[in-house]
Amino acid sequence: MTGIVSYGGYIPFYRLARKTIFQSVGWINSATAAQARGEKAVANYDEDSLTMAVAAGKDCLQGADPHSLDGIYLASTSLPYRERLNAGIVSTALDLLPNSRSADFTGTLKAGTTAVLSALDSVSGSKCEKFLVCAADCRLGKMGSSQEHLFGDGAAALLIGKEGVLAEFLDSYSLSYDFMDHWRSSEDKYDRQWEDRFVREEGYSKIVPEAISGFFAKTGMKPNQISKLIFPFPYSRGQIGITKKLGFNPEILPDNLIATVGDTGAAYSLMMLVSALQEAKPGDRIMLASYGNGSDVLCFEVTEEINKVSGVRGISGFSKRKAELTPYEKYAVFRNIVPNETGIRGELENATAFSHLWRERRTVHGLIGSRCKKCNIPQFPPQRVCVNPDCGAIDDMEDYSFSGKTGALFTYTGDMLSYSINPPAIYGLVDMEGGGRLFLDFTDCHLDELSVGMPLEMSFRRKYFDSLRQIHGYFWKAVPIKN
Repeated sequence: MTGIVSYGGYIPFYRLARKTIFQSVGWINSATAAQARGEKAVANYDEDSLTMAVAAGKDCLQGADPHSLDGIYLASTSLPYRERLNAGIVSTALDLLPNSRSADFTGTLKAGTTAVLSALDSVSGSKCEKFLVCAADCRLGKMGSSQEHLFGDGAAALLIGKEGVLAEFLDSYSLSYDFMDHWRSSEDKYDRQWEDRFVREEGYSKIVPEAISGFFAKTGMKPNQISKLIFPFPYSRGQIGITKKLGFNPEILPDNLIATVGDTGAAYSLMMLVSALQEAKPGDRIMLASYGNGSDVLCFEVTEEINKVSGVRGISGFSKRKAELTPYEKYAVFRNIVPNETGIRGELENATAFSHLWRERRTVHGLIGSRCKKCNIPQFPPQRVCVNPDCGAIDDMEDYSFSGKTGALFTYTGDMLSYSINPPAIYGLVDMEGGGRLFLDFTDCHLDELSVGMPLEMSFRRKYFDSLRQIHGYFWKAVPIKN
């Protein structure tokens, strides 16, 4: 049996109300008034598709040994690098072994499901035992455009394997078309879109039904055998009509996340799948269809293993952890839509020493420290000589991961003098569970909500951006644990 062994999701902390967008820039395009309802999830200034993929991967891998994985596929249309293995950064952050396979899937909104199919092929072909698929997108629409209202940020992750399968893979069907509805060239910062009615009527309303009908013709299954039908349709009307035309009961449609999260691109269908799995029961059959230059249709049957899932936040868990981002201008600065004054300190360039980063890649990206074998005290960064004055052991250390540990706030500072895109800069010391003390930046929080002793968790974030060399520097930050 091959299928989904575990799942995870991630939604950024901040939400931007669509009425806030319209009130600020609706004068550019008054037609967007029809879209000024609900809210969308927006990545913080230190987040991108890689950091969100790591967050979803962490959620998915709770309790699993990352060294047991055979590889990772990363799907996104908003990767920070065109010539650097983005999946390699995520792999290091999640502490996969270097001999694991990794690859980027990009160039289409159905990259997420294509990556899942590739992982299923690898595992079912007895080449691999466990394969992680992460999908994340941080898409950008022009100021005042309909895309700016529609697009949201988020991520999903699926662990594919043969043992402990909670959703067995039954079959699939794929279509590929060079359908030009959305596109972004190598020089474009923003998504471009053809006429909206054409996209809706010739794209979503024809390609997805053709793919689903093709699946039924191939497998012999019937609509009444499906418990949940998932397919992206980011329009307020039309989805129910398509569902009925295909022979489904519209009641099997889950929440499409548009009103609360938005269209998250390559991660969209997988995020809806994770959301459906969080509510699924044994025996349910879930049909998933993606969209983007064609469509991939996948069908899973939920097993008894679904009842053993625990500790996963998923889409429902992260949807409860949120704060409104205001004003609109703050969002525009976070996304680099408008320039902002950085001051002299902000103009200092952060140059990356690549030789040093290579040597310390597990420390920087994986938050791997050391633990003394003699006195059992964790320490970061990794040490040759134990920091315990009563021990002093030399070269008697083992690797120790801090990324999955929680901590308690020991001391903190709000600094208005150093440059921060979201002032004040907040940083301090964190006492980690099990031992060890780390000096970290804090994010997804405000200064007045912090208190000594409050619980914190680790989050992989973008530490800086070197604009001169176009380098994204990553490290880990501390985030307050919000119930």
